[in-house]
Amino acid sequence: MDTDPKAPPGLLGSLRTLADGLLCTAQDRLGLISIEFHEEKLRIIQTLIWIGAVIQVGVLAMAFVSLTLVYIFWESARLAVLGGLALAYTGALIALIVAFRRHLARQPRLLAATLQEIEVDRTCIRGKN
Repeated sequence: MDTDPKAPPGLLGSLRTLADGLLCTAQDRLGLISIEFHEEKLRIIQTLIWIGAVIQVGVLAMAFVSLTLVYIFWESARLAVLGGLALAYTGALIALIVAFRRHLARQPRLLAATLQEIEVDRTCIRGKN
């Protein structure tokens, strides 16, 4: 029996085409998830490196500035210098905490692009495009 090549593939062929389309869509979405995880990992590593550098340099700068000021004013105003340094460091800490919280609030959601693409897929499947 010879089948006509232009004839519709039938139920089995339609199911294969549907399964192939679903697997292709899943493969695309998994690829997008993989890329987003890779970008997130690089962003976290970069942030940790910056945090480490800022902490290292900041601690060294504060230590040497504090020692210098205490040495200079040891005889005349040691308590005023120590109190002023404590207030300055507390103010700097509060400013850094506020800035860091703002930085975290501006970061994009994890897998935002993947979720958006899945929503586009659902809209297309529903026929509302």
